[in-house]
Amino acid sequence: MSTFWLLVRAGFRRHSTYRLALLAGMATNSVFGVIRASILLAALASAGTDIAGYDAPTAVAFVWWGQALLGTVNLWGFQEVNDRVRTGDIAVDFLRPVDPQLAYLAGDLGRAGINLLARGLPALAIGALLFHFAWPPGALSWASGLVSVLLAVVVAFAGSFVVNLLAFWLVEVRGIRMLYMIVGGLLSGLYLPVPWFPGWLQTIAQWSPFPSMLQNPLDILAGRVVGVDVISAVGVQVFWAVALLGLGQFVLSAGRRRLEVQGG
Repeated sequence: MSTFWLLVRAGFRRHSTYRLALLAGMATNSVFGVIRASILLAALASAGTDIAGYDAPTAVAFVWWGQALLGTVNLWGFQEVNDRVRTGDIAVDFLRPVDPQLAYLAGDLGRAGINLLARGLPALAIGALLFHFAWPPGALSWASGLVSVLLAVVVAFAGSFVVNLLAFWLVEVRGIRMLYMIVGGLLSGLYLPVPWFPGWLQTIAQWSPFPSMLQNPLDILAGRVVGVDVISAVGVQVFWAVALLGLGQFVLSAGRRRLEVQGG
C-alpha cells in the first residue's frame, strides 16, 4: 500500500505541473457549464414542469457537478497503455514488482485528485455564483457523493484500461477508443441526464457501466438520489468497479502470454 500511495502522489505531482492546462480546462468547463445550464433550464421552462424528477435547481446542479467532474473522471480515456503495448515497452511493466493495472490506477487517481482540486472545484464555485442549484441534503449525502466520485474514477479507468489492452491483438485501437468515447459520453449522462432518455435507451444505459462513471455521482451530489437509493447507486458502481478491474486482470494475463518482444 505504501508503494500504491507513492504512485498516487507521483501522478498528482506529474499532472500538477501542467498549470496552464488546468486553468484552460477550468475556464472551458465554466463556459460550457453556463451554456448547458441555460439549455436545461430552457427545456424545463418549455415543459412547464419537472422532467424525470429534475426541477430547475437539480438540473443546474447536475450540469455544474458534471462540469466539475469532467476532468476528474476520465471519460475520454487514455492511450498510454496502448502505446506501450504497440512498442513493446509493456514488457518493462511486466518486469516491475508492482502489478501494471494497480500502478496505472494509482497514477490515474493522482491525476483525478489534482483535476478535482485545481479544475473542478473552481468551476463549481463559478457555477454557484451564477446559478442557484441544489446541494447534497446532508453530511451522509456529501460522504456518499465523495465515495461515488472515487468509484466513478475507478470504473472509468478500468474500462479504458481494458480497451487499451486490446492492442495485444489489434495493435492499433484508435477506432475502438473513439467509438468507446462516443458511446460512453452518451450513456454516462455527459450530455443529458440518463432519466431523460427514451425508455429503450435508458435500459441500454442501465445495463452498461457508463452511468457509474458520471450519472450516479451526479444524482447523489445533486440531491436527486437520497436515502436507500444512495446505497443502490453506490452498490452498482462497486459491482462495475470489481467486474471491470477483474476483466482487466484477465485480459492483461492473456496479453502477457501472447506478448512477443523482438530486438537486441
